[in-house]
Amino acid sequence: ITAFGPFGGTQSVDFDALSAAGLFLLHGPTGAGKTSVLDAVCFALYGSVPGARQSAQGAILRSDHAAAGTRTQVTLDVTVAGRRLEITRLPPWERPKKRGTGTTVDKAQTWLREYDATAGAWKDLSRSHQEIGEEITQLLGMSREQFCQVVLLPQGEFARFLRADAEARGKLLG
Repeated sequence: ITAFGPFGGTQSVDFDALSAAGLFLLHGPTGAGKTSVLDAVCFALYGSVPGARQSAQGAILRSDHAAAGTRTQVTLDVTVAGRRLEITRLPPWERPKKRGTGTTVDKAQTWLREYDATAGAWKDLSRSHQEIGEEITQLLGMSREQFCQVVLLPQGEFARFLRADAEARGKLLG
């Protein structure tokens, strides 16, 4: 996670090490970045974040603490259905011009790579936002909306989920 949410620099979270005991807890004071870590996972997988934070992606995701020349980037290394994948996403970025004054906007970028254990190297699969989104949705068996409701359940939405009738919950989990 680089220049994302409250993280001005680069941070790394090893979920494999955290989950070695089978369960882990993200805890800390308000503003410490707990929600931002989960937002980063969702952004890497689907290219957007849950809830009200999903509008104006580039501006909202970028850290106020990042250096002007540091691009916002999230990379997620994940194993799904026996496949080791690396997803890297960079939201649109308004950056300082290389020559002269002012700013320019770089487009969003996305990469999907798969680790080939036989070759011992990463193989590029796609750079298309749409193809990567479809691949992730198919592999996880969940749309972004389902992932956010079932896996991330945004803060304040838990009570709404509990109050929903069986049909509404079924549609969500279906």
